Amino acid sequence: MGTRDLDAEDPAADGTLVSIGYEGKTAGDLVAQLADLGVRVLVDVRLTPLSRKPGLSKTKLAEALAAVGIEYVHHRALGNPKDNREGFRAGEPESRARYRDILDSAAATDALEHVCELIDGGVVALLCFEHDHAECHRDIVVRRLLEARPRAAVMHV
Repeated sequence: MGTRDLDAEDPAADGTLVSIGYEGKTAGDLVAQLADLGVRVLVDVRLTPLSRKPGLSKTKLAEALAAVGIEYVHHRALGNPKDNREGFRAGEPESRARYRDILDSAAATDALEHVCELIDGGVVALLCFEHDHAECHRDIVVRRLLEARPRAAVMHV
């Protein structure tokens, strides 16, 4: 199943989901971009929301987002284990299958349901590191969310 890239203004869309990576961005750039896109909630899908880049770890990022009216939510259950990331980025089928299995866990299923609920309230962004969504586990998260919300508009930025 492919992901659809639709304009966020599509009147037939059932919510809008933004998939964004902070690779190559400063915290300020990221927050400004999210605000410009009208994001209401940012869902951090990193297993461990820490970064060596200033302002992109959980607490500082949540504070910067709150300052512009964006809610921060961390869903650890949607994270990709560290020992699975290299294979995932390389496109190894075993790594992708392992991550899909993680999304079948009760905790991940609950997290996905919560993201669907958040979409009802406005534009929701999924955040991880990788700029290219195809190299990041958030691509599979988006695909899984589209199973529940097939009419959602998706923007990869």
